[in-house]
Amino acid sequence: MLVVEPMGTAALSCGDVASQTAACIGYLQSRGGNRPPSGCCNGVRNLNRLARTARDRQTVCRCLQTAAKAFSAINYRLVESLPARCGVRIPFKINPSTDCNRVT
Repeated sequence: MLVVEPMGTAALSCGDVASQTAACIGYLQSRGGNRPPSGCCNGVRNLNRLARTARDRQTVCRCLQTAAKAFSAINYRLVESLPARCGVRIPFKINPSTDCNRVT
């Protein structure tokens, strides 16, 4: 039996994650205090909406971990609080030590 995903439901890529979170980089490199930019929160909410499956959420987790390593001076306290500050609940902590394979 062959199982094929319907068109339009392709898995998320790191490019998708990067494009949705690009507006957050400056905020995440700061000391915080201010609210995240609206473009950042719009991207976070859209990314949350797009990550429908456990596989998508695991991809998002891995991509965020890889991206965070690529930028200097990322404030992980701000990274962890970003979803809540943007009004989004996610089933995992955005943290370098998160085991993305366990994200559901």
